[in-house]
Amino acid sequence: MSQQAIVKVEGLSKSFGQLKAVDGVSFEVHEGEIFGFLGPNGAGKTTTINMLTTLLSSSGGSATIDGLDIHTHATEVRRTVGVVPQEYTADEDLTGLQNILLCADLYGIPRSNSKPHAMELLKLVELEDAANRKVSTYSGGMRRRLELACGLINYPKLLFLDEPTLGLDVQTRTAVWNYIKMLKEEYRMTLFLTTHYLEEADSLCDRIAIIDHGHIIRIGSPDELKASIGGDVIVVGVAENEPDISDDIKVLPLVKEVKKSDHEYRVKSEVGEESSIQIIDLVRSKGLHVTKISLTKPTLDEAYLEFTGRSIREEEANKMDTFKQRVTMMRARR
Repeated sequence: MSQQAIVKVEGLSKSFGQLKAVDGVSFEVHEGEIFGFLGPNGAGKTTTINMLTTLLSSSGGSATIDGLDIHTHATEVRRTVGVVPQEYTADEDLTGLQNILLCADLYGIPRSNSKPHAMELLKLVELEDAANRKVSTYSGGMRRRLELACGLINYPKLLFLDEPTLGLDVQTRTAVWNYIKMLKEEYRMTLFLTTHYLEEADSLCDRIAIIDHGHIIRIGSPDELKASIGGDVIVVGVAENEPDISDDIKVLPLVKEVKKSDHEYRVKSEVGEESSIQIIDLVRSKGLHVTKISLTKPTLDEAYLEFTGRSIREEEANKMDTFKQRVTMMRARR
């Protein structure tokens, strides 16, 4: 993966009256990576994306996409990126093919070029057999795949995906993950996605930015974010309560913290697998007996909780409630 930045953001801000939705964020997205934005509702994720895709003007700061300034070269930026929005945007009275061609028309792509490319994209997302069916007959998963195809019609160097699997069942979500991985691995595409699914961020993203209240709290790979909260946790049960060997465990290589409670030692280690073996050897060398040992790797949810003070699981539940209400209202208007 290239370390060359396709997105460069410096001090980007957006205010709506007295509300500062995005407050001086700075980050880079490297070519060929999947970069994730993780944060609660109202954190500034979508506002940031809307500025980068030139749908919103910024209140301050700067940003470039593939070397193009989002303020002075907005038209060129729009031609460089693709966008798959959170909401379903396809016209239900049109067919899948007609929707993709409509997107191509908006980009000014001639039909002689757009039609064969649209058919290629329909094949890519496995909608070739449904190309001439109205979107109103599509399932939720089919609609999401169609949105993905629409976002690819202009051959983007960078694809923005805003909550790409929100509201989908587990099986369909996994299928969309596979398409996203394919775009990166086979097409060398750079992807910028927002998500509130921890397993999605952990599985897909090369790097993640945790954003809260308009500020980026931390950026790193999933493993780096998890490791930054203190390392692996080892719990060792010892038959004998005395002597207390906490000080002996503390001086072991890679051990960062030791707490004793009754017959158990809770140990934080940089590399739990190595420390576990060393701790067992130490306990035995003291003439003591190990009754149990467990090793727990830090999770992304624990990292999120550490950095923001709230669990992403709670945010996920709230967001799903909002999404379901929105779908209900959309259906009621039909």
